[in-house]
Amino acid sequence: MSRRLPPSIRATLDRGTVIPATPLALDSTRRFDPRRQRALWRYYSAAGAGGIAVGVHTTQFAIRDAKIGLFAPLLSLARDVFDELDAGRSEPLVRVAGVCGRTREAVAEAAAAADCGFHAGLLNLSAMRDAGDAELADHCRAVGEAIPVFGFYLQPSVGGRILPFSFWRRFAEIESVVAVKIAAFNRYQTIDVVRGLAEAGRGDIALYTGNDDNLVADLVTPYRFEIQGKQVERRMVGGLLGHWAVWTRAAVELHAACRRAAAANAIPAELLATNIEVTDMNAALFDVAHQFAGCIAGVHEILRRQGLFAGAWCLAPEETLSPGQSEELDRVTRTYPYLTDDDFVNEHLGEWLS
Repeated sequence: MSRRLPPSIRATLDRGTVIPATPLALDSTRRFDPRRQRALWRYYSAAGAGGIAVGVHTTQFAIRDAKIGLFAPLLSLARDVFDELDAGRSEPLVRVAGVCGRTREAVAEAAAAADCGFHAGLLNLSAMRDAGDAELADHCRAVGEAIPVFGFYLQPSVGGRILPFSFWRRFAEIESVVAVKIAAFNRYQTIDVVRGLAEAGRGDIALYTGNDDNLVADLVTPYRFEIQGKQVERRMVGGLLGHWAVWTRAAVELHAACRRAAAANAIPAELLATNIEVTDMNAALFDVAHQFAGCIAGVHEILRRQGLFAGAWCLAPEETLSPGQSEELDRVTRTYPYLTDDDFVNEHLGEWLS
């Protein structure tokens, strides 16, 4: 029997919220830094995030390597810190754990996450690169026996695979699916996902944008389809984003503005202009100029500048900022200060690090 979400978590997920994709805090020797990891999660909660994702792409897939061995310790620390945070919150955090690998490994990761109190598994299908729709659906169904499934369309340029409409239509028939993160960075493929869920009649699957290149537009756009003679409309209600791993306070405010505009069905031109500004910031943060080579280092660099991280180090020494990326980060933070939250972080940094 598939596991189910607690009602309070289901309510938050369906209403829509901000879920930062957790980076990994390291010290100068590239060893795990629990103190700064804890501070980062305290920041997310204080900034108003409704959930936190751990063990995902932004956390670095290498945490699963036997020589590094950080997947289980990170989930364990998250359980303790999230319990602490929930005690001071009006609503509990939605806890999402990244789940990777072929079926046996993915089910084991899902079970470990569930044992650590995570509510859903963000299911990365990259390891199933050659599988067809039926095999992929069986894989997802097996994981769903261990933890509710948060579907995931990861763009191929950072290790994902193409997932056609036919897959999403079949995927939507899996009872344990509770949400989908669409991070295809491609409008055609984004429509494939939403149409697949709509044609299956799964209005109970929450849609989350992971399209950091178009996130504001995703949050205010109605997706409408003619299905069996009736018009069906779906909207993305929140985001699970690497971009929102930084400047999270501003992200919460932006998400609220998008939800208000969507509810009113009136999108101000100023909000559409903000979409371009956020995309410009993301180009610098994710290092689009170098095919995303510095995407994780860029996130770490912002956290370093804010004092949350001691440095921008990644697990692999070769993963660093690309040439010119630091200057691009200077430019966008100078140009769009209202989309950052440096003052908020500076005000509370001491208590988060305590």
